[in-house]
Amino acid sequence: MAVSPCLGVNDQKKHWWVSNRKLVEKYVKDARILIATREQDDIVSALNLLEAALAVSPRLETALELKARSLLYLRRFKDVADMLQEYIPSLKMSADDSGSVSSDNSSQPLSRERVKLLPSNNSSSDSPARDSSFKCFSVSDLKKKVMAGLSKNSDREGHWRYLVLGQACCHLGLMEDAMALLQARKRLASAAFRRESICWSDDSFSLPTTINPSEISSAAMSPPRNPTSLFELEKISQLLSYIKFLIRRRTAAIAALDAGLYSEAIRHFSKIVEGRHPAPQGFLAECYMHRASAYKALGRIAEAIADCNKTLALDPSCIQALDTRAMLLETIRCLPDCLHDLEHLKLLYNSILRDRKLPGPVWKPHNVRYREIPGKLCALTTRIQRLKQRVASGETANVDYYTLIGLRHGCSRSELERAHLLLCLRHKPDKATNFIDRCEFAGELDLDSIKDRARMPALLLYRLLQKGYSSVMSTIMDEEAAEKKWKKAAGALQQAKHLTIQVPLTQNPNSKLEQEANLASLTIFSDVLAGNSSNSNAFQGVFCRDLAAVGDLLSQVGFNRPLPMKYEALSC
Repeated sequence: MAVSPCLGVNDQKKHWWVSNRKLVEKYVKDARILIATREQDDIVSALNLLEAALAVSPRLETALELKARSLLYLRRFKDVADMLQEYIPSLKMSADDSGSVSSDNSSQPLSRERVKLLPSNNSSSDSPARDSSFKCFSVSDLKKKVMAGLSKNSDREGHWRYLVLGQACCHLGLMEDAMALLQARKRLASAAFRRESICWSDDSFSLPTTINPSEISSAAMSPPRNPTSLFELEKISQLLSYIKFLIRRRTAAIAALDAGLYSEAIRHFSKIVEGRHPAPQGFLAECYMHRASAYKALGRIAEAIADCNKTLALDPSCIQALDTRAMLLETIRCLPDCLHDLEHLKLLYNSILRDRKLPGPVWKPHNVRYREIPGKLCALTTRIQRLKQRVASGETANVDYYTLIGLRHGCSRSELERAHLLLCLRHKPDKATNFIDRCEFAGELDLDSIKDRARMPALLLYRLLQKGYSSVMSTIMDEEAAEKKWKKAAGALQQAKHLTIQVPLTQNPNSKLEQEANLASLTIFSDVLAGNSSNSNAFQGVFCRDLAAVGDLLSQVGFNRPLPMKYEALSC
C-alpha cells in the first residue's frame, strides 16, 4: 500500500502499525474459522496463517495460544515443547545447577532466564534515588486492574500455557514437569471457578457431558467458552491421576532398586511396561533401562540384554543403554558384538563433541553431562583397544553360554531344557515388536524403522541363545557319556571283586593251609581282573613256578602217577 510522502515519520509508523494490525487480526480470525472445522488439513492451513501473524507480531498472545493448541491437536508434542521450552520447570532446575545448562546446551543463550508463566506486575524499574513518595504507573496497568475488577478475565492471560504445555510434557514422558504444570493450572482454575460460582444458580453445577479420557488431548485444541468450567477441571483431574499413578509406580520401583530388592523392582517396572494403558515413549524407555539394571544385578543376562534392546529401539541415542549392553556382552565374552556397541558409543561421543551439545532437544533429560564426555571418550578408547587385543589373540569363540542362559556349570539336562524353553518363549523374534503396541509415540514417527531397530537385536539374541543351548547340551551329553562309562567300569570291578571260585576241600590236616593259599590266589586273580599291577607280577611268578614243577613231575612218572597233595588243588 502506497504511503503519501507528505506524512511525517510518526504518521508513517502509525499507518504501518494500523495496517499490519488489521492484517494480523484478519489472519487470526481466519485461523479460528479453520480450527473450528477440526480437520487436519484446515488446522495445518491455520498454522500457516498463525505463523504469518506471529512474524508481524511475535508476542501476540492470541496467536501464540491458537498455535500451541493446534500443535497439540495435531500431536506434535515436540513442537509444543520447543515453542514453550522456557516454561518447562525442569529446565529452571538444570539452569540452577553449576554450569550444566551452559555445558550441555552451549548453542543456547548462556544467560537465559526462565520466564514466569504469569507476568509479575509488582516488578519495578524505578531507580533507588527516586523519591519513594512519588510512584509512577502506566495507563495500561491501570486499565488491566480496572478490567480485572469488572470482568475477572485479565488474570487468565497466559494460563493456557499450564494446560497445553502440561499435556505436551505428559506425552513426551516428562512426568514431573507435567504434574507441576497441571497442578498449577488446576489451582488457578479452581480459584477462578469459586469466584465465578458465587452468582450461579444450583442448576449450573452439573457436568455438560460424560468425559472420555481418550479425548483429553484433543479437547484442548481450542479454548472453551468458559475456561474455568467443570469440564476443564475434570479433564485436568483425570490426566493428573494418570500421571501420579505412573510416577508412584516408578518411584516405588526405583526405591526397591536402590535398596537392593531387585525382584521387587522388576515386578513394579513390569507392571508399568506391560500395563493395559499405553505409556509415553520416553517414560517407557526409562523404565526399560532401569529394569535392565535390575536384571543385570540378578545375573539374568539375557533379560537385561533384551531390555537394553527395547530401550535403544525407543531411544537410539541412549548412552546408558549402549554402555550397559556392551558391558553385558563383555561379561559373557561375546567380544565382537561388544566391540560393535562400543564403536557406536564412540561415534555418539564424537558427534556430541562436534555439535557441542547432547543429542536431542534441549528439554530432553540425560543421565550424563556434556563436560563428562571427553573423559568418557578417553576411557572408551582404551577399552576398545584392550578388547581388540583380546580378539586378536583368538578369544572370540570362548562365549560363556552358562552365564547367558543363567545356569550353573554341571547342570542337568532338565534344567537346561526348562531354562531354554522359558527364554525362547520370552525372546522369540516374532514377539520382539509387541512392546511397541503399548507405547505412545510423540509426534509423527516412522514405525517401520522402530520395528526394525527392535527386531534385529532380538534376532541376534535369539540366535545366541540357540548357540548356547547347543553348546551346553553337547557338554551335558559328553558328561553323561563319561558318567555312564565310569559306572559301567565300576560295575565290572565290583563284579570281579565278588567273583567266587569253588575249590574242593579234602580231609587233610593241611586243608586249612591250603584254603588260605587258595583265598590268596583268588585275591591275586581278582586284582589282575581289576587291573591292579602291584599283585599281577607276583601272581605270574608263583603261577609259572608251580606250572614248571607240575611239568617236571609229569615227565618223570607219567600221567598215571598221583600228584602230591600240594599241587592237587592247583591242577583242579
